[in-house]
Amino acid sequence: MQVIPAISELRQRLRGETSISFVPTMGNLHGGHLDLVRIARKHGKCVVVSIFVNSLQFGVNEDFGKYPRTLQADCEKLEQCGVDVVFTPTELELYPQPQLVTVEPPLENDLCGAFRPGHFRGVATVVLKLFNIVQPHTAVFGRKDCQQLYAVRQMVSQLNLPVEIIGGDTVREPDGLALSSRNQYLSTDERTRAVFLYQTLAGMRQAVLDGTKDFVALERQAVQELTARGWQVDYVAVRARNSLTLPQSGESDLVILAAARLGQTRLIDNLEVCI
Repeated sequence: MQVIPAISELRQRLRGETSISFVPTMGNLHGGHLDLVRIARKHGKCVVVSIFVNSLQFGVNEDFGKYPRTLQADCEKLEQCGVDVVFTPTELELYPQPQLVTVEPPLENDLCGAFRPGHFRGVATVVLKLFNIVQPHTAVFGRKDCQQLYAVRQMVSQLNLPVEIIGGDTVREPDGLALSSRNQYLSTDERTRAVFLYQTLAGMRQAVLDGTKDFVALERQAVQELTARGWQVDYVAVRARNSLTLPQSGESDLVILAAARLGQTRLIDNLEVCI
């Protein structure tokens, strides 16, 4: 496995590769990331993983400064997974000048975008830059952040990029908590309580499967239950899975999304449901 920090060296290494599968990450890798790497291995002969904590997608007073940076441990995990190349650019390498050109993704100010202004613009911009550098044939993103996955897919479609976007299923702890790099911020007590977010979504999914059509009432009840248990809720929403817009009458392919803060830790999760 090669660890390459420079764009010019990476392009030289990848020249002539006919099947590149790419997994962009911010490092501090867990089992969910490694599952995406395993999916990438099935879709490309050369697997490239990037590790870059992207300042553009962090807002004021968010955790950019304290976001865990564990490069050596990450590389050891990736080598065990058979990754061919790890791209580890510095801020100066990826943004040699102030980033004036940005990508405006759809739903920029909806759902998580309403609470993290500029976040998805930062995500889409860095992903576009990484695609231009790596030139992958396929790229793998986790479904846990389904708004990010949707934004990337829309960007690829709008800009006619020659890359297939593959979604990897959410990987969970045995009790249902979705794996996340931010889970390590949770105290012991908060970790025990964190599973209630997943349980709330699972209860909503079951209610929908049982025939409940009043999604607004379901959302309101979920917010009340989470708040009563000490969560600060950004949103709980039932949306059309393929567009993340409000479901129309008779819509059958849905996703239930939530973002909420437990203590100082903001967690997101979602569950798909087909009726």
